Amino acid sequence: MTHLLTGAPPSRPHVSVPEGGGAPHASPALRYWTRLLPALVALVCVTRAPSFTRPLWNPDEGYLAVQARMLAHGGTLYETVVDRKPPLVPWLYEGVFALFGSDSLTPVRVCALAAHVVTAALLASLARRRWGDTAGRTAGILYVLLSIGLNPEDTQAATFEVFMLPWTAAAMWCADRRRWGWCGLAIAGAFLAKQTGAAVLLPVVWMWWRSGRPRRGALCLPLGLAAPVLAAALATHPAGFVFWTVTGSGAYAAVTGSELHVLVRGLTNAAILAVACAGVLPPLARMLRVARTGCADLYLWLASSTAAVVFGFHFFGHYYLQLVPPLALLGALALRILSREHRTRALLVSACCGALFVSWGLLAPRTELDHAERVAAALHERTSPDDRVLIWGMHPETYWLTNRTPASRYLTAGLLTNFSGGRDGGGVGERFAVAGSWDTFRAEVRGRPPTVIVDDSRGAPYGPGRVRSLRDVLGAYREVARVDGAVVYERAQPGAAGPRSRPAPGTSSPTPGSRGRP
Repeated sequence: MTHLLTGAPPSRPHVSVPEGGGAPHASPALRYWTRLLPALVALVCVTRAPSFTRPLWNPDEGYLAVQARMLAHGGTLYETVVDRKPPLVPWLYEGVFALFGSDSLTPVRVCALAAHVVTAALLASLARRRWGDTAGRTAGILYVLLSIGLNPEDTQAATFEVFMLPWTAAAMWCADRRRWGWCGLAIAGAFLAKQTGAAVLLPVVWMWWRSGRPRRGALCLPLGLAAPVLAAALATHPAGFVFWTVTGSGAYAAVTGSELHVLVRGLTNAAILAVACAGVLPPLARMLRVARTGCADLYLWLASSTAAVVFGFHFFGHYYLQLVPPLALLGALALRILSREHRTRALLVSACCGALFVSWGLLAPRTELDHAERVAAALHERTSPDDRVLIWGMHPETYWLTNRTPASRYLTAGLLTNFSGGRDGGGVGERFAVAGSWDTFRAEVRGRPPTVIVDDSRGAPYGPGRVRSLRDVLGAYREVARVDGAVVYERAQPGAAGPRSRPAPGTSSPTPGSRGRP
């Protein structure tokens, strides 16, 4: 730990040269990584096998896929393509789609696998530098096993947190080596993947302070952080970038609305992650009682990551992925002080828990995906590729599945009603929408009316019965079918029955003359 406190670089590994010349023998570091990296790749592939068993895992993947298609067809981020997230992951999806097409998320899932391998390798490198080869291997393996320790919808999807984690690990890796400029760039990358990635700044600043507050770090760290963020803002729309990523989510992050429901979700996801950590939690507890580790930076990393999970008060399972890298490092340290027998037992428990979560991923029901596919089939039957459609619900993946153009930049009803995180209605309604969104929405649907509207609220508090502006829009439409509780509307044509009035396979037609819900 001397080099951590003094800032001195670690000694370089010795490279032996045989007598009489010739090529040097492989260094210990090279032998170490040529063995560990293939093992990490294989383990990531095994634990992420469920990723490739279905076209989509959750609405976030669907949202990103639709955003990428809109960007590819001339959309502008934070103007005609909007979300509350930074631009890095939408750009990644857009780039992957440009290379491999947009009909499958398999190439994006491969990128997610690569992100997990990079994160595991960086954590292994950090642990090896501090505590030796065994701790490095343990940290890398623990990260891979713990990172599947939630609902498969949260861990097997290629979403924001997955692509944020390599940047947070890189920030700690660079800070550990006093490379402050690169550290700032890594923090910026984490923030541009998801805002809460900036939480790693807290342990980084502490490490800079403990290293003697070097002037070079005081300049390079903020410069490395600010430059990419400023470039991203200028590359999109500066005012829109600030609004959508920072200032425009006040209602979304509010505490009020389904407090009990959200609390139960938070405790449930914490319990699920605790099951995944069953092999390392007892050693961690023992280490806290009997050992002085001198690793305040890791505890700060865990604390700041916990604050990031709490921020916004939604407690979705994928938020908890941010806890996994510091837990893996602290777990590796805790196992280091155990005997080899106890360490083997703890790793075996972790492996068994990992196998349990892999099995869950392979056997998990696809209820919501099946629903989205049935609605997409109905839309595909009733529309042509040039038609614009509006899906009033929380499943933007339906746009991607049916390959139809959204009639609005607002891909979910959540942006127009603040229905996010399972609120029960107390904080849901037009007045809680993103500022200015309803004026824009009305202009979009009046300027180019959608051919078909699907009310996919299914009794949720954002349904037409509670949203007057949506009822006004539906006044020009007539109900033509119901699919799994979703109501399909076609634009009413004076004196005509309307195009494609026959129901899609698996749907039911309303009684003649029925106009559905007003």
